[in-house]
Amino acid sequence: AMEYERNKALLLELQRAAGTGNDRCADCGDPDPEWASYKLGIFICLNCSGIHRNLPGISRVKSIRLDFWESNLIEFMRNHGNLWAKAKFEAKVPPYYYIPKSCDCMVLRQQWIRAKYERGEFLDTQVCQDPCSAGSREGCLWKLGKGRRQFQKRQFLLSAREGVMKYYSKESKGPKAVISIETLNAMFQVEKIGHSHGLQITYITDGQTRNLFVYHESGKEIVDWFNAIRAARYHYLKTTFPNVPEPELIPRITRNFAKEGYMEKTGPKQKEAFKVRWFCLDSQERNLIYFKNPLDACAQGQVFLGRRDEGYEVRDDLPQKVWVKKKKPVIILVTPVREFVFICENDWKQREWMDALNRVITEL
Repeated sequence: AMEYERNKALLLELQRAAGTGNDRCADCGDPDPEWASYKLGIFICLNCSGIHRNLPGISRVKSIRLDFWESNLIEFMRNHGNLWAKAKFEAKVPPYYYIPKSCDCMVLRQQWIRAKYERGEFLDTQVCQDPCSAGSREGCLWKLGKGRRQFQKRQFLLSAREGVMKYYSKESKGPKAVISIETLNAMFQVEKIGHSHGLQITYITDGQTRNLFVYHESGKEIVDWFNAIRAARYHYLKTTFPNVPEPELIPRITRNFAKEGYMEKTGPKQKEAFKVRWFCLDSQERNLIYFKNPLDACAQGQVFLGRRDEGYEVRDDLPQKVWVKKKKPVIILVTPVREFVFICENDWKQREWMDALNRVITEL
């Protein structure tokens, strides 16, 4: 019992020790990790420990508070630690590679951990891939078909050199779509697509936002596709904006929507019936995009969000001429052209949407 308590105290001391990186999860950066891999010598959070449990040949985990730690394991942890592991296992992470956080979906976190420790993809011995070749990929993905009823296998081709992504159906000789990497974006949408490997690809064609919803049975394959799209985007940004510093380019490679969800909207005369629409807030492009359904391929419209000093404003008072049958909370989005009236489901949703919209119009 004395050894148990002494070793637990030593381990907690190691977890908090300055200059070790042990105070944050070695894989997702979550603060105060409560678990550790005694085979890799790293401190990790509960969520990442679950992934490590599925790599028994590579990693073995214990709770730093609840499990008994032998003195030799404490010594091993002291000689290794998170910064040591980062220097070894993340030596050659390409700048375009997406490093997941704790809030990211399981497949991203799982494949990051497997890429590091199981496949050794970022060890010092690996040759860093040129983003142009890393951004070229060919293969099949399951794509949601028209009518949103079923997924169909489609051939996809990504070429950073040509600056395009294409996909083909079995019947078509030529590509069904040729997508410019300039407007290409990808984000994981597990709940929305209803698949643990669900990826949403967005792009602009004829000034309109378009969506493709895809997945692959293999977690590795879908994450490789995601990072290939990021490599192609990185190559495009580096080539197009050679003088922009890298820390400014990286966040622009791909992005998630700042907020998504249902609201009701009326037409420009504000006398039309309110209709339920699915809204997506793209804060980077400063667009509020709306669709009839969450899994629609084409947007019904979008509202550009300028800055507050340009006449854009978010309010919660209803214009006098607008009558709302249901006593539900409203949002007025004021633009120099017109006022948009939205109805939210409840006060909490109204507050969330107003905060998200205000963040965009107050950004420079």
